[in-house]
Amino acid sequence: MDEIGVNGLGRKEILRLLAEGASDLRAAIDGVTEAEAAQRPVAGGWSVLDCVEHLAVTERELLKGVQIAVPAAERQYNPIREAKILDRALDRTRFITAPDIVVPASKFKSTSEALEAFESVRAETVRFVEGFEGDPRSWLTTHPLVRGSVNCYEMFLMIALHPKRHAQQIAQARAMVAADDLKGISRAVRGNSS
Repeated sequence: MDEIGVNGLGRKEILRLLAEGASDLRAAIDGVTEAEAAQRPVAGGWSVLDCVEHLAVTERELLKGVQIAVPAAERQYNPIREAKILDRALDRTRFITAPDIVVPASKFKSTSEALEAFESVRAETVRFVEGFEGDPRSWLTTHPLVRGSVNCYEMFLMIALHPKRHAQQIAQARAMVAADDLKGISRAVRGNSS
C-alpha cells in the first residue's frame, strides 16, 4: 500500500494523519484536570472524558471492521466519497449521531485511563496500516453510519480523522464549561447526571 493509486493518499499519508489525530487529541486535553474533564456543558453535549472514551471505543470497533474486511470483486475507488470523508470529518457544524455501541457509558474512571486505551488501540491501528498488504480499496467492510460497504482505504481515512474532529469538540466543550463557570451556572458532572 505504499502508493494507493494515482489519485489517492499513500500509506505514508494515512500514517501521518493517524499521528496527527492522536497528537491533536493530546493537545486538546492538555492541562485539563480530571474534575474539568468530567464536566459537561450546561447547554448539553459530551464532557472531555466522554469524548476520549468515545474515541477509544470507536477506534476499537472500526479497527475490528478493517481486520475482518473481505476482498472485493474489483477495486472500489470512489473519489467523491473520499472527498466527502475528508471534508465532513472535520466539519463540526454538521452533527453526527454516534451509534449506541460507541456512545460514552462511563467505561473509564479518568481521562488518563481513557487516553491510555485510545493510544493502545491507535498503536494497533498504526501497526495494521503498516502491515497492510495490497490495495485497501480492494477490501470491503462496513461502517455503522454508511449505507452499504466501505473500502478499507475509506475506513482508514475515517479512523485517522476521527480524533481530529473530537479534538475540536473538546475545545468547544472546554470553552462552554469555562463560560458556564463565568456565569456561575452549575452543570452536570459525569456520573452524577441522567
